[in-house]
This record gives sequence, C-alpha cells and structure tokens, in this order.
Amino acid sequence: MFTVRWPSLPSFGLFSSSRSRPIDLPPVKVHDTEAAREKSARALKHLLKLNHAEHSIFDSHIFPNQVTHLLISSFLQGADADVLGRIYDEAGSNLVKWKDSPAEITSLDWQSYLGRREFDRAFVNFFEDEMVDKGYDWKEVMTEYLFAGEQPMFDSIMASLGLPLIHLAYAFELNSREVAMEALGLTATCHNGIYKSLEAEHLQTEDSYRSKSLFEIIDLIRNDKSLDGLFSTPGSDNLSSLIVSRHAALLKHSNAWSIENPVEQFRESQELAAALLIGTAADATGQYDWFFASALGTSHAVRVTLPFIPAQFQLGLLRQWWLVTVGIYIAQLRPEIQTDQIRNYDLDGKDWDWVADRAVNAPFSSDVAFVKTTRALREMASTWGDSDSFFLKAAVQFANEFKGWRGNFVGYEL
Repeated sequence: MFTVRWPSLPSFGLFSSSRSRPIDLPPVKVHDTEAAREKSARALKHLLKLNHAEHSIFDSHIFPNQVTHLLISSFLQGADADVLGRIYDEAGSNLVKWKDSPAEITSLDWQSYLGRREFDRAFVNFFEDEMVDKGYDWKEVMTEYLFAGEQPMFDSIMASLGLPLIHLAYAFELNSREVAMEALGLTATCHNGIYKSLEAEHLQTEDSYRSKSLFEIIDLIRNDKSLDGLFSTPGSDNLSSLIVSRHAALLKHSNAWSIENPVEQFRESQELAAALLIGTAADATGQYDWFFASALGTSHAVRVTLPFIPAQFQLGLLRQWWLVTVGIYIAQLRPEIQTDQIRNYDLDGKDWDWVADRAVNAPFSSDVAFVKTTRALREMASTWGDSDSFFLKAAVQFANEFKGWRGNFVGYEL
C-alpha cells in the first residue's frame, strides 16, 4: 500500500469543497504488478508497457485508448496470461501507433496546449520528463498537475465521459507509473473549459429545490414537463447540446443535490448508477444503454480515486460525476428506472465467480464496457457489503442477458 502526502492546495466552487469534508472510505486493494511473480500478472505488466510504448492514448475513432481498461478489468476478474494476450491482439485493429506531435511541450507553455489532442505524444513525453525530475514519483507529478494552481486540470477530469478519471483510477489500483502518465496525458488533451463555465453559471443560479436523495431527483427529472420534447431521439448530440447551450435544464437538477452525509449519499449514488443501467434495459432485447454503462464505470472510478485525492476535491469529484450523469439521463430521454426487476431477480445459484467467468470467457469478453461493468458492480458490492445482493443481482442479470449496446456514442469528445 502506498500513501500520498498532499501539499496545501486551493479549493474551487462547484467542483471542489471549501468545507473540505472528506468522504471517509478505505483505499481499494492495490495490485502492484511490477514485482509480481504470477504469470498472469507478469503478462499484464508487459502488455501495459507495450501498449504504452507503441500506441497513442487515442484509438482509431479519436476516442481514448481503452485497451488498458480491458486488460486490467479482465486481469482483476481472473483472466490468465493467454486470455490477456488474446485481448491485446484483438484490440490491435483499433489501436493507433504513436505519431510525433507538432511541437514539444515545456513547463513554461504546457497550459497553452490543453485540449489539443494532436499533442498527445508531447504531453505524455512532458509528464514522463517531469516524473524523471521527481525521482520517478508519479504521485508527485499527479499532485502538481491535477490539483495545484489557479485552474487545476482536475476540474475537468470528467471530460470525454470521465475516461481520464477511469484511467487515473487504474493507475492507483496498479500503482502504475505508465498508466498514470497516460491518465495525465488524457486529462490534458481532453481538457476543456465547459465544466468551468458551468461552475461559474452555477454560482450565479438560485436553487429551485434541494434534495438529499438522488433517486428522488431522478424521479423529478423524469416528470419535469419542461424537458418534454427537448430531444426526439437519444444520443451523444443531445449531451453536447445540453452541456454547451441548454445547460439551464441541466443545472436546475444537478444543483439540487444537497450533500449532508457524504458516505451514505455516495453509496446511494452507486446504487443509482447500477439501477440506471440494469433497471432501464428493454425486455427481451438484451440491449443496454452504453451511456448508462459509462455513468456506472465512472462511479466505480470515483470510488477508487476518492481515498487517494485531497479532501477538498472529494465532494467536487462527486458533483462532477452527478452533473454528467444528470446530463446523460436527460440526453437518453429519461427512461423509467425499474429497481424491482433487479431486487426480484432470481440468482438461480449464480455468484460472483460465475459473473467473473462470464466477463473473461463469454462471447463479449472483448467488449471493454461489458467487462468494466461486471467488475464495477463487484467492487460496489465489496465496498458496501451487499447484504441484500442488490449489486450481485444486477451483475448476474447483466452478464446473463447482455446481447449488445444501444446508444450513439462514436466520436463523442466533450
């Protein structure tokens, strides 16, 4: 286990908390593969290093390279060396070789290139050079570039549907400096000012209502007549429109969350994330909403990251997640969430070992969102105890009935 010593850091409105109230959760188990002897762990280490050395942090769809996510999620659910090798080989068609950036980046001008994806190689090189200067302490580099300064990059960690955050969570889980430098590169190249502008508008907006329950807020969103007809079909264009030009509707509901008991309310947020994905699947089709899977995956990343970041950024991280989740729910046309279909699901003797086997060996074992979802649900159960088997039932139902994704998400960049 490692610890992070944080310097005195500033705090910022919507996406951090001047009250600095920590969400007191134990750190997740760290699977440090660097000195591991097991064949599967050694295979994972070498594949991650190979991907880091050869491939861009973006894939052929100009979407963040997620082979790292698939490899680690599979490994943590029991994938052996052969399976990991197959996963990497099958991912090859979407991976893109590194290309030189238009220019190098230095400590004097790095902020000028934020949000420019053509500088992906330059950013990763820059952060790695900084790590060398700091004695290969990747956590010190992360502290300086994510949390320090007047406009810390962490304020848009949920850009690109939170994939930079997910990458950062994997860096913590494996204590991997390669994955950490990729996470910083993703955070820098996916960075945008949209979330900061929403923060400014939030500070000038009076709350229309307040609630401690996310399920209650979701129900109010579903029944909000002012949102009727806002969009005709679900898809990424809706989310872009909401965040860029129709954010009054977004802020009305995202600002309503009153956080008074951070740990219990974070637990509810994870239950909501599971219900949002599993409780909205259409009967018999086996089609699940890819955007809701994204909300679930980022919720898990929030859980992993919280114990490792400064206290004054913890509530802000949770609020970033909620802002994007509200946007996703509205963009996907506010479907009814049927939690009873999860709670009443018959496990028929299936357990977490069965779920892990499906994740690693089933026909969809090369689908990164499928594998990440099963693993996220298991970690939620581990965090909260799952006395009523809510997360297990959600995972078994998902793994048993999944036949594919619905949702227009290719090329989404916000």
